[in-house]
Order: sequence, then structure tokens, then C-alpha cells
Amino acid sequence: MTIGTPSSSRHVVLTAGPQKISIGSDPLVMGVLNVTPDSFSDGGAYATIELAVNHARQMQAQGADIIDIGAESSRPGAQPIAESEELRRLIPVVEAVREAVSLPISVDTTKAVVARMAIQAGAVIVNDISALQGDPLMAGLVAETGVAVVLMHMQGTPQTMQKSPRYGNVVEEVSVFLQQRAQDAITRGIRPSQIILDPGFGFGKLQEHNLHMLAEFEAFTKLGYPVLAGVSRKQFIGNLIRQPVHEREYGTAGAIAVAVLKGAHIIRVHDVRAMKDTATVVSAISRHVRSSVEVSNA
Repeated sequence: MTIGTPSSSRHVVLTAGPQKISIGSDPLVMGVLNVTPDSFSDGGAYATIELAVNHARQMQAQGADIIDIGAESSRPGAQPIAESEELRRLIPVVEAVREAVSLPISVDTTKAVVARMAIQAGAVIVNDISALQGDPLMAGLVAETGVAVVLMHMQGTPQTMQKSPRYGNVVEEVSVFLQQRAQDAITRGIRPSQIILDPGFGFGKLQEHNLHMLAEFEAFTKLGYPVLAGVSRKQFIGNLIRQPVHEREYGTAGAIAVAVLKGAHIIRVHDVRAMKDTATVVSAISRHVRSSVEVSNA
């Protein structure tokens, strides 16, 4: 796949600072490591460096390909924290995880100062839920350092996003937004090979919006960039199966299976082993189907 040109192929080489991250026939698994006291799923569970490092090691052993570390909650209604507090929570963990595991590290932040210090500590991906709109210095930092960047769609902010989000056609509107943000990033010096897109499940989306996006997920892969699916333990899954956040593993596996079948390049998950197995099986079936179609058309 040539990044920046329409394709649903999963074969991509992503530029992430000094690293080249290859995405093959199976999607990459991004394991979530929240060092926040109030995240929707695991707030406070990894509040010390020792706990965070142990969890990172566990995720690597279970088959994670990337560790995504976040120090500021973006759950619905979450209040922003000071830059100094985010740095206090995040940087020691990034440094320790960098020493403990051999995986690429992503940092979930919208602040350029935080991202810069995390990059200096070893991070090679910036996961920016504001798609470079939250801090005017973020795009320049990504261009300067060459790290990969996740551009996510969100209607509103974490404080307002679930207050009556509205769309005419959510897939079309999110696709247009992501294409525009990718083009803006390129205009500001970021290479196409650095860009990952994320439609933002649960970020300013009602139940029907999330289901529509998942049902037509292949539309996002046709934009010409790697696409991340962040559906793990989300509320729309809980609404369907009527289970609390820590009992959504099976529901998440169903959503992950659909996203992988429809071309997701990266899956961002809490339950690494289960979702890795899910993605492996679905990818194998998908390859078999494509091979059978190619043979029949030969």
C-alpha cells in the first residue's frame, strides 16, 4: 500500500520517529495503559510506576505490538488537567516502560509540551484525540520529530461530546473530517507515512452512530491511511450486551472481529490476549476468502 492513496490493504510501513513499523496481513494490537485515576475502564489500576511497568510487560507477553500510555482521562465529562500534572503522571512511566519492554510506545495527549517530553523519553507515536487542533504547536512537533500521529475524530470535547451529538451521515462526515485533517497535517510538514486515522468510536457518537461506523468501517480504510479501531469496552457495546465495563470482553471481541474483517490496521484494546486471538482468527479467514475469490476469478 502506498500511504495517501485509496486502498483497503493492510500492508503498510509506518514512519514513527527512528522506527519503521510494519503492518502486515494481521492488524497491530495497541495495548492500553492508563495512568489516570479516573479513566472509564481502568482508572487508578496502574497508578504507580511498578504497576504500570508490570502491566506493560504483561501486554507484551500477551502479544501486544504497541503500548499506548495516557495520563489524562478523555471519558465523557472528564475535566482537563494541568500540563504539570499530566507530565508528573506520564513521563516517569514512559521512561520506565521504555526500559522494560521492547515495543513502540504511543502517548495519548493533546499537549505539545507533554508530547515533546514523552518523545524525549522514548515515545514514537502521538495519539492526539483532537487531531492536531488542541494545541497549535503539536503539528510542528510531529513534523520536526518524525513521530507517527493518530488523528481522531471527536464532535465537541470530552466535556461536551455526548450532549446530543448529531450527524446527517456519520460515516461521510467523519470521513471528510479525517481526510481534511490528514491533508492539513501534510500541508504543515507531516509526511503521509506518519499518519494514522481514527474515526473516534464513542467520542461524540450516539449508539446508532457507533454501529453505523462499525458496519461501514471499510469506508475509512479507503481514505489511504492506516486506520485504528478503538472500540474496546466502549459504552455502545455495554448498551448492547447490558454489561458493566469490566464484563465487555466478549462484546468487544465481536466489534473487533467486524473492524478487522473490514480492514482495520490497528486495534486499540484493554484485553490484549483475547483480542489478539480474535484478530488472528478473523485475519486468517479474511485471507482465505480473498484467496478463494482470486482463484475463482483467475
